[in-house]
Amino acid sequence: MTRYDEVKLELTKKPKIWLVTGVAGFIGSNLLETLLKLDQRVVGLDNFSNGFEHNLDEVKSLVSEKQWQRFEFVEGDIRDIDTCRNVMCHSAGPVDYVLHQAALGSVPRSINDPITSNSANVTGFLNMLVAAKNANHVQSFTYAASSSTYGDHPALPKIEKNIGNPLSPYAVTKYVNELYAEVFARTYDFNTIGLRYFNVFGPRQTPEGAYAAVIPKWTGAMIRNQDVFINGDGKTSRDFSYVANAVQLNILAATAPDEAKNQIYNMALGDRTTLNTLFESIKEHLALNGVSYEKSPIYRDFRPGDVRHSQADISKAQQHLGYAPTHKILDGIQAAMPWYVKNLEH
Repeated sequence: MTRYDEVKLELTKKPKIWLVTGVAGFIGSNLLETLLKLDQRVVGLDNFSNGFEHNLDEVKSLVSEKQWQRFEFVEGDIRDIDTCRNVMCHSAGPVDYVLHQAALGSVPRSINDPITSNSANVTGFLNMLVAAKNANHVQSFTYAASSSTYGDHPALPKIEKNIGNPLSPYAVTKYVNELYAEVFARTYDFNTIGLRYFNVFGPRQTPEGAYAAVIPKWTGAMIRNQDVFINGDGKTSRDFSYVANAVQLNILAATAPDEAKNQIYNMALGDRTTLNTLFESIKEHLALNGVSYEKSPIYRDFRPGDVRHSQADISKAQQHLGYAPTHKILDGIQAAMPWYVKNLEH
């Protein structure tokens, strides 16, 4: 039995109250689905800037009516401190664990509009941190950090203690989160864990908009027989990780023993895939799901602020949290493809 199996068993025996910010978003809604299936009580906060009501509707369709009744949704913005304070208490009692996913992602978006990225990712983060600390009953605060924090540090794989200079305003905001968390541990003895996400993908990740992630964006384009654009020569590589791995690590981090807290951990697969290989893999798995795509990708200029290669060392999370990824990239693409084909046709 894995550590994750043990934690899930314990949670079903002794349910907790969880706060998930960004609950209507991609990762947030996947966290919600898993927690409700484990019979947990969940408070969800979202302002629908990145999240969607249809994500919540889909989760509702995947859990039992009794499980859905354990969910309390609050529409609100983390940039409002009173909202952050108010969500720290569920109708059934005070929140035990915070999973802070709410943020404005995307390097290009932060380059185009650094002020809005800062207000959500720094001011909003600090509001949540202060509200959780002042609540006095929150056992842990797990937050979405980012692999962008590694910046221009050239070494691979990426090890948590070695970071370079940030390459975008987004990277600055996510590094500031880590600094605030470290100070709160030292100053207030408040427990946090930061998870540096590396290219998470899976169901309910939107392909729409200028800042869509590469896998849903390409998959949606192929399903609609549209052109696929690759920034650069296609040899750029990323550590793509299926969302089930991210859900696992969030739950392991929240329930971790004290000696494992107040740390940063990589949330990844520990592998890397080039964009050219990714293109072929998506194409092949679409074919297995009845969708044929015959076009070649169109190559264009590299994107400002992007790093060339990214791969995580996940040994720290494995050793201290018991993290054991269940999906390699092809497993994840295979698992996600039926959802993509069903939901991205239009």
